[in-house]
Amino acid sequence: MFRSLRIRNFRLFAAGQVVSNTGTWMQRVAQDWLVLELTRGSGTALGITTGLQFLPLLLFGLWGGVLADRYPKRRILLATQSAMGLLALVLGVLALTGTARVWHVYALAFGLGMATVIDNPARQSFVIEMVGRRDLPNAIALNSASFNGARVLGPAVAGLLIAAVGTGPVFLINAVSFGAVMLGLMAMRRSELHPAETVPRAKGQLREGLRYVRGRRDLLVVLALVGFVATFGMNFQTTMALVVKEVFGIGASSFGLASTMLAVGAVTGALLAARRSRPRMRLLLSAALLFGLLEIAVGLMPAYWSFLALLVPTGVAMMTFTTAANATMQLNVAPEMRGRVMGLYMFVFLGTNPLGAPLAGWAAEHFGPRASIVGGGVIAAAAALAMTALAVPRGELRRTLRNAVGDALGNGAPRGVRLSPRKG
Repeated sequence: MFRSLRIRNFRLFAAGQVVSNTGTWMQRVAQDWLVLELTRGSGTALGITTGLQFLPLLLFGLWGGVLADRYPKRRILLATQSAMGLLALVLGVLALTGTARVWHVYALAFGLGMATVIDNPARQSFVIEMVGRRDLPNAIALNSASFNGARVLGPAVAGLLIAAVGTGPVFLINAVSFGAVMLGLMAMRRSELHPAETVPRAKGQLREGLRYVRGRRDLLVVLALVGFVATFGMNFQTTMALVVKEVFGIGASSFGLASTMLAVGAVTGALLAARRSRPRMRLLLSAALLFGLLEIAVGLMPAYWSFLALLVPTGVAMMTFTTAANATMQLNVAPEMRGRVMGLYMFVFLGTNPLGAPLAGWAAEHFGPRASIVGGGVIAAAAALAMTALAVPRGELRRTLRNAVGDALGNGAPRGVRLSPRKG
């Protein structure tokens, strides 16, 4: 389960990520709280802050992948982590001195989004340079476990600190946490890295990356599936809050418990994924189908405690799907294209948030919170079945569909075919 931690460079990287991810989740809570304090509880201001943080990904996300292929990824990460730490430091000083204004938060959230545009594809594609192809799926899964573990710990610590000393110290702690990543990067042995050759600056490199993906049917299937599932199925922060408040009629602490249960499932799913070697397309399709079916069941749960219990396996299926998709994309691309491909992957995976969250909210408002969750599950399951039809040769389609449904329902269906990447 933890085999990639035997590699010293990845061990340094992972330790820094644990610290930094916890600080990042702490800042997310503190940032929202600061906005609410500055605007006297404006939900619109809160939405603007989130939108500004994701806007750079929509505008410039694909260019981040170009930079990841053009320059050494370790050097890029040192620059982006420094920038993120500086932005957190500025926000912390403003909050501590009482001079923070909401436009400051807007500007710094946008700046954080710009740094993330460059950081994401470089960080994703740097993992294989530390651990190699064999241990890549394990390393991706452990990164996911670290992120979701911090998702449980960070908000809890932030809540205690905000109540005790205010938001300013939380931002300063996050600023310091980026130092852990930077120290790990600087302490790495460069002789033990496996860097891909950098691509010289030239015109049309973004179009070249898009043409590369367009010519790979296996990559298109993964991207399309991730797009549908992320846009319509993964808006739990919006839909869970509405279900807890409007359907079950209970308070914020119960919503926090629901978020924790989903995160526990996600950590469990990531650790289970760490035990696998190379993910197969069948696993990816089965996990997406299972996630959709579980989401439908979550939306139909009659009581809060049954709703809560089902969030754990839903988190497991969600993380199984996302780790398999990430590893599949990275393992099946040429090294000189990995940055651009992962830039496109992160654009599809995260860039759909500003679209999916309002859609989920609109559906909940007009048709009810349960319908919003069920609808997302239906779309995710339907996308899994549709992508199965596209990915599998016609003669094998019926057998593979039957096996995917069997895997999702856990009824011990016979093994299906293993799909290899195909061009065309």
